Amino acid sequence: MKFISEKIIDRVAEEIGGSEEAFNEATVDLSMEQPNVAAYIFSDNFDLFTDAEKQYFLFLVLVVFKSIKNEVENLPKTTAEALGKYEEKNWELINEVTSKQFRDRLNIFFKKTPQEDLLAFIEDALLDEEEELITKIGREPMFVALKSIIDSWCDSHQ
Repeated sequence: MKFISEKIIDRVAEEIGGSEEAFNEATVDLSMEQPNVAAYIFSDNFDLFTDAEKQYFLFLVLVVFKSIKNEVENLPKTTAEALGKYEEKNWELINEVTSKQFRDRLNIFFKKTPQEDLLAFIEDALLDEEEELITKIGREPMFVALKSIIDSWCDSHQ
């Protein structure tokens, strides 16, 4: 898959974050084009998230989705099985890390990723202390879910 640059990600984040209409349109596009991802992010797997975290999680998924769509014309639909496989793999990786610091726990994911800017965007978004949208409890599951979605899209489009 073509590399998704920080420049594209920042532009898409501004578009979606700056307009309720753009946010809603992106949500509909995601639901129509990637129904398994939509089902995944709205599933009860994420009931531990606060309402603010759920909204922010959706925003981050939409930014990743639209950023990739900006560079990939025909993004194959992700299957529920693929999402489950990547989520399991990512939990195994993070559970092997002994560090207690969130940023340090994520280093393992940056070693072999072809989409470093997407991961850096997510990491920064989840560590943005100004917003205080993300609880310490929600931070790691949100990262793993977003990383799993990215993996499923990137691997389906080789």
